[in-house]
Amino acid sequence: MIELQGIAWNHTRGYLPMVATAQRFSELHSDVSIRWEKRSLQEFADLGLDHLVGSFDLLVIDHPSIGMAAENMLLLALDRHLPKEFLSDQAAQSVGKSHDSYHFGDHQWALAIDTATPVSGCRRDLLEKTGASVPGTWSELLELARKGLVAIPGIPIDSLMHLYMMCTGLGELPFSSPGKLISPAVGSRALKMLRELASLLSPDCAQRNPIATWEYLAASNSVAFCPFAYGYSNYSRPGYAKYPLEMGNLIQIDGHERCRSTLGGAGLAISSHCRHVNTAVEYCRFVASPECQAGLYFQSGGQPGNRTAWLSDDTNRASGNFFRNTLATLDDAWLRPRWNGYLGFQDTASVIVHRYIWNGGNAQQVISTLNEIAEQSMNTQTSGRPQ
Repeated sequence: MIELQGIAWNHTRGYLPMVATAQRFSELHSDVSIRWEKRSLQEFADLGLDHLVGSFDLLVIDHPSIGMAAENMLLLALDRHLPKEFLSDQAAQSVGKSHDSYHFGDHQWALAIDTATPVSGCRRDLLEKTGASVPGTWSELLELARKGLVAIPGIPIDSLMHLYMMCTGLGELPFSSPGKLISPAVGSRALKMLRELASLLSPDCAQRNPIATWEYLAASNSVAFCPFAYGYSNYSRPGYAKYPLEMGNLIQIDGHERCRSTLGGAGLAISSHCRHVNTAVEYCRFVASPECQAGLYFQSGGQPGNRTAWLSDDTNRASGNFFRNTLATLDDAWLRPRWNGYLGFQDTASVIVHRYIWNGGNAQQVISTLNEIAEQSMNTQTSGRPQ
C-alpha cells in the first residue's frame, strides 16, 4: 500500500475537495491511500513551508511562498515530472494569473487547483428592503456605509491587501518603483480613504477574516454589502448558508478605473521529501484536470482554478452565477511579489496598515515606514516581481 499525507486549509472550500478527490483517486488506484489534514486560514497564509515539507507529501499552498520554497528546494519542480502538453493546457486554462503565480525561476512548483481574489458580495433582499442599491463607486460605497449596511474583512493581512487594491484603483501598482512599496502621494491617499471607510463600520470588522465576513452577511440581517473580500463560491450556493449571497465585481474609485484586487487562491504542490513521487504526481494531475475541476472538485465544495469550470453552465447554475459574475475581477487581479523574503515584509506591513486603518495616525509616516521596510526586504531578483 502506498500512503501519502497531505495538508490543506480549514474550510469547506479548502478541505473537502481534497478529501473527495483523494477518496476517488484511491478507488481508481486500490494500492493508494491519501490522508488529508487541515490548518487554519491564518496558518495557510503565515506558516512557512519549511515546517511542513518534512511531514507531508502533498501541500495546498499560497503562491507568495514560492520564492522561498524554490530557493530552498522545498518542493518538487513539477515541470520535471509532468508532460509539457499538460502544463501548456493548464496555462491556457488558467483563471487570470493563477497558473503563473506558481511559476518561479523557470520551474512550475504547484498546480493552480483553486483561485480567488477579493470580490463584492451582497444581500439583495436587504438592499431592496432599505431602498438601497449595489454601489458602483467609492462615494456610493461611503453613502451605503453611513447607513450601517457595509462590512469588510479587516484583520491585518486583509488590511494590507486592501491597501494594495486601493493603490491600483488610484492608478499605481505596488512595488512598481525600485526599492519601495508605493509613492507617498498615492499611498497616503489610499490609506486615508480606507481609514474613512473603517470609521463608518462596526469595530468588529477589524477582527474578521473573509470567511467570518461572508458568514456574517449570510447569517444575519445586520449588513447587506461587502465591497471587497476574497470570494467564496460556497456562500452563493443554495443550501450552504442561511441566506445565499450574490457576488459581483469591484467598485470604481471616482474619477479612476475599477479597482484591481490582489490574487489569492491555492496551489497543489509536492514536498521534496516525498517518497512516492510518481503517485503524488498522478494525483496532482488528476485533481487539476478540467474534468475533475468542473466536476468532483467543484461538487465537493471547491473553488476551481481551471477556466473550464468557471465558464461551465453547471457550476454557474449551482452557485448563483458566482463564477461568471466575478471572472472579470479574477482575470484582472494583480499578482503579489514572490521573492524570498516577501512574506517577512507582508507580516510586518500587515500589522502597521491594520493599526492605521482602525486606529488612525499619520498616513504619510505610515507609508514612509512601509517603504523603508520594503527596501530592506527587496533584493535584486527580477523573477518573482509583481505584475
